[in-house]
Amino acid sequence: MVNKKIPLRKCTGCGEMKPKKQLIRVIHTPEDTIVLDATGKKNGRGAYLCNSRACFLQAVKSKGLERSLKCAIPKEIYDQLEKEWSDLESDNTGE
Repeated sequence: MVNKKIPLRKCTGCGEMKPKKQLIRVIHTPEDTIVLDATGKKNGRGAYLCNSRACFLQAVKSKGLERSLKCAIPKEIYDQLEKEWSDLESDNTGE
């Protein structure tokens, strides 16, 4: 029996290694926008975060997202990401 390898990624907020499917991807697209990628398959440079608001806030505070995405992120983009994040959390709790 062959054990299938589970891809691990590091959370930009807390720094823990977790299975890729448990994390949410934030991407910097070639069109120079920054968005959440719930599918994990969109094109662009990605950074991963745990599905918790605390990790998102920690990544914002420590500028971990900026380092991972290799670009400066204005406050308006952080506000937009936070709104998308709360929408995503409400979708997950509604199931």
